[in-house]
Amino acid sequence: MPSKDGIKRPLVAVIDDGTKTVRFVIYEAERSEELVAHQLDKTIVEPQEGWYEQDPIEILHHINTCAEKALEDLVELGYSKEDIVSLGVTNQRETTIAWDKFTGEPLHPAILWNDNRTDSTVDAILAKVPDRNKNHLKSISGLPISPYFSALKMKWLKDNVKAVKTAAREKRLVYGTVDAWIVWNLTGGANNGLHITDVTNASRTLLMNIDTLSWDPMLLRLFGIHRDTLPAIRSSSEVYATVCNGAILDGIRISGILGNQQSALVGQNCLKSGQAKNTYRSGCFLLYNTGKTRVHSTHGLITTLAYKMGPEEPPVYALEGSIAVAGGAMKFLRDNLHLIKDVATDTEKIAGQVFSTGDVYFVPAFSGLYAPYWRKDARGIICGITAFTTKKHIIRAALEAVCFQTRDILEAMNRDCGVPLAKLHVDGKMTSNDLLMQLQADLTGIPVCSSLDSLCNFTVRARSWDMTALGVAVAAGNSVGVWSYEEWRHHATPNDVYLPTTTNDDRDARYTKWKMAVQRSLGWATAKKSNAMTGQGKRQSLTCNALIDTHNETNNNVDLLKYTPGKLSMDVPNKHEKERTILDDAEYFLSKSESDYGRDSCHDDKKSSRDWESINVAIENDPEIIFDADDTPIVVSPVKKSVSMLELMSHSVMSSGENLRKPISVEKLSIFQTLSSKV
Repeated sequence: MPSKDGIKRPLVAVIDDGTKTVRFVIYEAERSEELVAHQLDKTIVEPQEGWYEQDPIEILHHINTCAEKALEDLVELGYSKEDIVSLGVTNQRETTIAWDKFTGEPLHPAILWNDNRTDSTVDAILAKVPDRNKNHLKSISGLPISPYFSALKMKWLKDNVKAVKTAAREKRLVYGTVDAWIVWNLTGGANNGLHITDVTNASRTLLMNIDTLSWDPMLLRLFGIHRDTLPAIRSSSEVYATVCNGAILDGIRISGILGNQQSALVGQNCLKSGQAKNTYRSGCFLLYNTGKTRVHSTHGLITTLAYKMGPEEPPVYALEGSIAVAGGAMKFLRDNLHLIKDVATDTEKIAGQVFSTGDVYFVPAFSGLYAPYWRKDARGIICGITAFTTKKHIIRAALEAVCFQTRDILEAMNRDCGVPLAKLHVDGKMTSNDLLMQLQADLTGIPVCSSLDSLCNFTVRARSWDMTALGVAVAAGNSVGVWSYEEWRHHATPNDVYLPTTTNDDRDARYTKWKMAVQRSLGWATAKKSNAMTGQGKRQSLTCNALIDTHNETNNNVDLLKYTPGKLSMDVPNKHEKERTILDDAEYFLSKSESDYGRDSCHDDKKSSRDWESINVAIENDPEIIFDADDTPIVVSPVKKSVSMLELMSHSVMSSGENLRKPISVEKLSIFQTLSSKV
């Protein structure tokens, strides 16, 4: 029979687009076991060190192929495509795609979530905010200014890719995370495809106001992103549209969207405030459910949307700590150092041949550290090596690095929330490694009070290692009435339990040395500031277009127009002042906390009225910088029907014949006035 109890149930299908694979999974409603599934690996291209790209067309091709294979297997079980009542979509978050809304063609390969090409873009944005504080926007978006998030990738595409820049000028450009790209193509694409995303994916862009759950006009202005290029924001569980792309999934309702880590949170049934899960994949992602309360972290975590189970349902929030490299460290041992042949079996087998790392510590900061450090200047190190160190110790140190990074996040969550976790739910492919799970329990030591009032510690592992698809299946089934979200709250998922075997003193001593290793990994990538941060380099050739009135030499605070070049910062340093060094900046940021800037509370004045027309006009009127054949930057201002203040100012400056290179007070820029009033 198709079902274990002999009842033929409605089916829920899921498209699961991960970093490395595309999966198509089908569930029976209200059952957590996968009925059928098929997956294909994706191609990741690395054009430069730290740059990661994928072909958006390949994603669509893999979805159709996996769906066809899964439906073939479904028929053998006595089901048909008509039994599928809803379709959910879960995806790698932050990965960004730009495409032409009239032709449907991608304008550039998808930029992956862990890509760090936007370092210089981050510097340019930091130069525009008070004190260059990377946490300045957290009270609005919940996120720090980091290469991780989609807004920086969108701005980089607009600033550096000619096809994107042209499409923006001709109003053909649309952006989206992978969920938006998939839904747009499933619902017709260039033929009136639906351009939407859900709150969980929108909360990862650095453009959504985490209070109002809508695109924030000040953030759009800061990053130079036109609202019409972005998808509409919807809840995580509602009927959005019906598939109508002429392919295998035609006629199925799309009724659920969740970012992959939020989907795993739902799949793990961490639906009560105070519950948390950790997903072990290429990266590692720990989400702590805070319920309807927005907890603004002061210890390096981010505030994100956990889910919103319906248009009229209240949003549920979470604290998140993201680890850039988890499974990626094992791949590094295999592909770069050739210490192992098979990640799944060799890491556990070889590392298990020694009882400790021999005091070796491995910090896999290949492209910087994410939460709770947020240091893009960190680089990977292996320290503590002696003449007795073998590959067994290094492999075990790589496994422990995943566990130590998880403890970093748990420590920050405990300080932010004040309540330690009772247990840690885990999922992801790496959880099949029993040694890793035991090390995780040993190195975190999460206390739990049992019914016998005895103190024990444990980590809970889902027997179905991939909970990502399951979570969005619940959301999709909930919206069509076949999989109740409220009943899922009380669903008991079978688990394996790992108890720690170390003492508090032992784990704390090892954790102290881990922190020492992390400290040694910082500062390796700070040999030079980017031109955008220093204001030097190519800026000097822009003096004839500087847009600065220097007629009065005694006035250093010159009022600028509300136009900000998209390529270079206008924050010109005063040559008479002592220039801060990178080390000065590092020490400065390390000494600051969010409370220094009033970021530790949620303000109620966020829902201000929005004049979208003026916001959009301001973005459209931003001059852009292009480069001629000699790599000389030229400011290209938008064409105006009448003489503008910009032209009058430029004429005044040129006629004065005075030196244009003069310090600018950024506080006079209208964008900073908006920032100050907003926050």
